[in-house]
Amino acid sequence: VQLQASGGGLVQAGASLRLACAASGLTFSTYTMGWFRQAPGQEREFVAAVRWSGGSTYYADSVKGRFTISRDNVKNTVYLQMNSLKPEDTAVYYCAARTSAVLSTIRSAAWYAYWGQGTQVTVSS
Repeated sequence: VQLQASGGGLVQAGASLRLACAASGLTFSTYTMGWFRQAPGQEREFVAAVRWSGGSTYYADSVKGRFTISRDNVKNTVYLQMNSLKPEDTAVYYCAARTSAVLSTIRSAAWYAYWGQGTQVTVSS
C-alpha cells in the first residue's frame, strides 16, 4: 500500500492550499481516509476524515468551516482543500487509510493502518 501526499507549500495567512493524496495497492473505495497533522514538538492531531462513499465527513473543531475533505474513488485520491489558512495551521500533513469506520474512533490515529509520507504546510503571518 502506498499513499503519496502532495500540494504543501509556503503561503501567507489567509491563503488557500489544496492537498492531494494518491493511493495505490488497496481497494480505495472501501477505505475511510483521513488527514492528520503534526507541528514541531507536538503530537499528531486529527484534521479531517471521509468515509468510503464520501457522504460522511468529519473535522477537527480548529479547521471546521475552513477545510474541506473530499475523495475521488475513480482516481483513488483524497483531497484537503484548506482556505483561510492561519499560522497555527503550520505542520506536516499526513494522509492515512483505515478499513473500519467506527465513529467513536474515526479521529484516532491509532486506528489508521496506512500512512503517507507527509507534506509540509507553512503559513506565514
